Amino acid sequence: MAGHSQFKNIMHRKGRQDAQRSKLFSKLAREITVAAKMGTPDPAMNPRLRAAILAARAENMPKDNIQRAISKALGGDAENYEEIRYEGYGPGGAAVIVEAMTDNRNRTASDVRSVFTKAGGNLAETGAVAFMFDRVGVVEFDAKAADADAMLEAAIEAGAEDVESDENGHTVYCDQGALGEVTKTLEARFGEPRKSALVWKPQNAVAVDDEAGEKLVRLVEALEDHDDVQNVYGNFELSEALLAKMS
Repeated sequence: MAGHSQFKNIMHRKGRQDAQRSKLFSKLAREITVAAKMGTPDPAMNPRLRAAILAARAENMPKDNIQRAISKALGGDAENYEEIRYEGYGPGGAAVIVEAMTDNRNRTASDVRSVFTKAGGNLAETGAVAFMFDRVGVVEFDAKAADADAMLEAAIEAGAEDVESDENGHTVYCDQGALGEVTKTLEARFGEPRKSALVWKPQNAVAVDDEAGEKLVRLVEALEDHDDVQNVYGNFELSEALLAKMS
């Protein structure tokens, strides 16, 4: 899979420091509040809110924090956030998509552009790299939820398009419009998934040399460290040697 998935695995193995976790909780809470504000506060009737809560639980976010984020939306005192997508190129020519949620478009655009420039990349126009990705639904389960054959069979029956299984777990891909139904069907059989979300999946992975790979990891790290950035996706593939070194 492309660089972002590899990078996520490295970060999880390293473990998160308290400061990083606090920042992550803030981002998760923001997504929960926005999702609850845009639709019903009932996760059973609001797929986006359900996905946001699953993401929060996967990071062990306390139940009180989750409920507080929902209540904030109901109280009407939640900030007005604008969702923006940025696209650009990183070192080695890798394509990068950044999803942000901001209350100040100019500030965020300036900051994201600066991060790209410092990393040796450049911010491009919207649409410049999105055509290299597919917008799809993804549902993830731990490896212990089922064996690969059982997960594949159940996923196809539920309307999914593909499944990738390895020692880290099962990743089910589906059409973005089918995400809610696929999640509900698989959850009834295997229990709560660790993730259910819309993502940008690269159509092809671009192999980069280790020098560019290290710069790309620093770029993703810097982008994810920004308060307004919710998600970062890339189409690059890191070498096994670099992965081992970073782990």
